[in-house]
Amino acid sequence: MSRPTHPSLQKATRVIGKSLVFRDASNADAKFIRELRTDRRKGKFLTATSSELQQQVEWLKNYSKQSDQVYFIIENKEGERLGTVRLYDPKGGSFCWGSWILKDGAPKSAAIESALMVYAYAIDHLGFSQSHFDVRKGNERVWKFHERFGAVRIGETKDDFLYQIDLEEIQKSRCRYKRFLPHPLSIEKYHVNS
Repeated sequence: MSRPTHPSLQKATRVIGKSLVFRDASNADAKFIRELRTDRRKGKFLTATSSELQQQVEWLKNYSKQSDQVYFIIENKEGERLGTVRLYDPKGGSFCWGSWILKDGAPKSAAIESALMVYAYAIDHLGFSQSHFDVRKGNERVWKFHERFGAVRIGETKDDFLYQIDLEEIQKSRCRYKRFLPHPLSIEKYHVNS
């Protein structure tokens, strides 16, 4: 498989990994997303979200018409929703990712497999060669995860640490953690962006 020469965000109906599936978010996911994002413990490190279900439905309706971001529901192979992850803010060969939330009770391997899936999708299928993102300073568990993965802290704001990870570090981590994603991703189909 050859990598695309011009990186761009593209929505896929489903991205299938070893034990997880990324499914494009839809209006039917509004309640699940709202519950994750308004959970007091999990939402502490996220941009504030309204508890009004209709606002989440409207956000998802708008999202379905956009081509500047990809928002996935993370599921197991049986279709049980486990979390969310979003790819956005493309800048040349770099993409940002976030809104990465796993519900309580998700398998312990879901964090590493979902991170590997983000990078495999963005690099192998969308053509990106690096990533940039921010993590709340108080979210020590997550920024330590990214640093173990090879991300480098390149700055900070009042609330966030700013990170970047290049292709070499991503590929090293993909090799190091290969047992969590031993085979290439299977992509069911891309949506056509209008």
